[in-house]
Amino acid sequence: MIDNMTQPPFLKEGDRVALVSPAYWIPQEAILEAAEVVKSWGLHPVIGPHTNSLNVNVYAGTADERAADIIWALEDDSIKAIICTRGGYGSIHLLNRIPLELYQKHPKWLIGHGDITTLLYTVTSAGTMSIHGPMTFQIAAKEEPSCTILRDILFGATPQYKVAGNDHNRCGHAEGLLVGGNLSSYSAIAGSRFPLPPDQDIILFLEEVEESLHDIDRLFYMLRLQIDFERVKGIIFGTFNSIKFDLQFGSVEQMLVAHMHDTDIPVCCGFPIGSNSCLPVLEGAPCSLDVLMDEVTLTFDIEGTQKSYNISHERPQLVKDDEIA
Repeated sequence: MIDNMTQPPFLKEGDRVALVSPAYWIPQEAILEAAEVVKSWGLHPVIGPHTNSLNVNVYAGTADERAADIIWALEDDSIKAIICTRGGYGSIHLLNRIPLELYQKHPKWLIGHGDITTLLYTVTSAGTMSIHGPMTFQIAAKEEPSCTILRDILFGATPQYKVAGNDHNRCGHAEGLLVGGNLSSYSAIAGSRFPLPPDQDIILFLEEVEESLHDIDRLFYMLRLQIDFERVKGIIFGTFNSIKFDLQFGSVEQMLVAHMHDTDIPVCCGFPIGSNSCLPVLEGAPCSLDVLMDEVTLTFDIEGTQKSYNISHERPQLVKDDEIA
């Protein structure tokens, strides 16, 4: 296990969990629905003070208000985890407003995906793990298995995922810290003053929604220029939903795998991480990736009780859930 990443404590029944809105606003009713689900898990949800402060008809408050809710949730030691209500856009406004040391001084699970990638990146830069996983709408809808697994992780499960293979996979084994998220959000801050933990091998995961293949091509070229790609020992391409097709590039999998022609690292395609299929994964955590043509295994090496989850298809469906002996 890699020693220099801080693992936030797991939760216990009765712990307080904050629901905050770092980016776009969503109706308070949706937050309350998710809060009821969190309550059914045996936790005590508390809603951020500014989640209903609509700003310029799109954001959940001003940038200062949204940052204040994150800082409040971090500094309140009675709060043990932070679930972001939605992404969209706006998390990048908070990066210069939240002191990086707060993530290290008050380690707790920060959860979200999409635009929240920017915050998860800074948490990793601070040397702390986080969870790329479901947010309010998925939680309120009780979507399976992502919400079941998120609950399991919060209470101490270390997931091992087995998912179906993909014709575009490139086989191999890799180990490193899992980092990544939404391609547009990640490429905007990679190589910035928020560096990834030094001297660590990386397994990179990426997903995207509603972009053209032309834009995805450009963003991935940018990413390869911005980070030390020699540290990348494996790549997981998640789901790419509502992508605008372009005959010039073929499928998104063909295009992205072609980007890796100068490497021999394993590449997994179609892993159920994305906007519509959001298996929770541990950002900044050491893991191992085993890619075969017919099956991919992703295993995390952190303290906790290991549990195996077999996922049947792209829209995740939990087949079985067994503890590893």
